[in-house]
Amino acid sequence: MCGIAGRILNREGEVGQDLVELMDAQAHRGADSTGFAIYTKPLPEGGKVRLMGFDRRNLNSDLDDVIKILRNHGSDLLTDPQIDDASSAHYSVRLEAKEPANVENWIAEADLISNRIEVLSYGISLEIIKDVGDAEAVADKHHLRTMQGTHGLGHARLATESDVSPKASHPFWARPFPDVAIVHNGQITNYYLWRDKLELQGYRFMTENDSELLAVWISDQKRKGLSLQQALIKSVSEIDGVFTFMISDLNGIGLAKDRFAMKPLVTLESEGELIAATEEQAVRRIAPDRWDVFNYDGPSMTQIWPLHTIEAAA
Repeated sequence: MCGIAGRILNREGEVGQDLVELMDAQAHRGADSTGFAIYTKPLPEGGKVRLMGFDRRNLNSDLDDVIKILRNHGSDLLTDPQIDDASSAHYSVRLEAKEPANVENWIAEADLISNRIEVLSYGISLEIIKDVGDAEAVADKHHLRTMQGTHGLGHARLATESDVSPKASHPFWARPFPDVAIVHNGQITNYYLWRDKLELQGYRFMTENDSELLAVWISDQKRKGLSLQQALIKSVSEIDGVFTFMISDLNGIGLAKDRFAMKPLVTLESEGELIAATEEQAVRRIAPDRWDVFNYDGPSMTQIWPLHTIEAAA
């Protein structure tokens, strides 16, 4: 019963605030954890690293190890780390760093300390922020309402099969591809079959959450040369279950639904912008006066909404 949302603006704006509102409106669909993938202003060089540590007592030593691993792969910090000032045991860190010589190798080495810290996202624009609690709690802790950007995804999770933890919450980064994130509503019934196949190919799973499979599966398809549109179309026949998932990258947001379209998505498109959510009332939270342009049936099984940014007036 999770809730998902997507938002595209036609120019840089308060995308963080809009996504918080979309997820707050759907908090009843799952308040175990809430997460956001937000595309902020791209860096002119290097990339943004979002990571989570699981024991605040070891923050300094864990952060030293992360920086050491970055340097081992030809990178280094461009700015001082930004660390949440919350009092919970786990913590969130934002870094800006030079691009590693090989992102895939860097992530593979970083995964060796995954019991202590996890890289949530990497890219010139993407920042994934997720935590336990509802949208209001997560937004207050991580200062989401002030985040400026062009587009993003949101997720409210009701845990059904894996544990309630920041690590198991959405969105998932489609590692190791920079600037790609996924949110999912539903259940993947051939999860273990696909997980076994992908692990035999060397892919690493960070959680027991079936939604993570979609991020890893899409990564595998992209590595094999498929475009995002081709991967979305293929997912409908290859992935079993009832699902609606949204995937975002620098160029916009894509969607895939199972063949029976059991999980809804209500959309509003206007003037190069998109508001999408599991429930109509969430979309109305952002556009209360737009009564005649809602897509109540949701889009077809696969769709891509491209980003059409325009320059802000001087």
